[in-house]
Amino acid sequence: MRDHETEPHGALPATGDDQLWYVYAVGRADQAMRDVARGATGLYGEPLRTIECEGLAVLASPVPAVDFHEQALKNQLEQLDRLETLARIHDGVVAQAGARTTVLPMRLATVYVDTERVAEMLRQGSGEFGSLLDHLTGHQEWGVKVYALPVPAVPPPSSAAEEPAASGAPVSPGRAFLQQRRAQRRSRQDTFRAAGAVAARVAETAALYARDRVAHRPQQGGPLATKAGENISNEAYLVPSGRAETFRAELTGLGDAAAGVHVEVTGPWAPYSFATPGRATGRSAERDEERDRV
Repeated sequence: MRDHETEPHGALPATGDDQLWYVYAVGRADQAMRDVARGATGLYGEPLRTIECEGLAVLASPVPAVDFHEQALKNQLEQLDRLETLARIHDGVVAQAGARTTVLPMRLATVYVDTERVAEMLRQGSGEFGSLLDHLTGHQEWGVKVYALPVPAVPPPSSAAEEPAASGAPVSPGRAFLQQRRAQRRSRQDTFRAAGAVAARVAETAALYARDRVAHRPQQGGPLATKAGENISNEAYLVPSGRAETFRAELTGLGDAAAGVHVEVTGPWAPYSFATPGRATGRSAERDEERDRV
């Protein structure tokens, strides 16, 4: 393990000598990919390198095997600070590569026991990888979320004002509370209907610009649900680079006319939603070790 002073800020501490190969992204085996690797680092501050086969190249770096066997990897992914560091460095490499050329981001924490296994992965998946790269070239991923904003809370019965009923008699606090609850429920239903209508308009408008679409599960609670309100639509679109700004401008204002509805457009992002070779050809650390070490 290197001295602490040589570790970049936020790097995961290396804890072993035997190594595996961590893969970040797949691209064409061209000068752009080699330029990305030159002088760049990945996990543990290790230099990136390209591993090439069948006209394709992987950006990879060595990682300690002791940190990426089955239980160790599970422990890393369960520790929020280590998971955040892993994800940040992984995404940083993908972003560097994506700024220079078209790449397919690999699934987080995908490792292989040696470079020969990485080359074999490229060989077996060359057709799929080539098709995906052709599909993504000249395009960007954009995210679009639709939110239904919260309805104000109903005050407790003790604070409800005694308003006169239609007959002129005062309304009890309990009855006033029930009336407010019914009004709140109607307001919530109206907001969700409006949000649903906006989400439909978003999909129709986005289809005029996007080449592809992936519908993700709406984010409910947790650190990913950062906006006030309830996320009712969470979609990714693959948009031609030349139409990206028009796409963003057209979609951003679609919720403005609907009370209690917010449309959030984010991007451009690395095309994680449209490049999923890891599910077809990648293997997690524990499966690699189980199969390739015997």
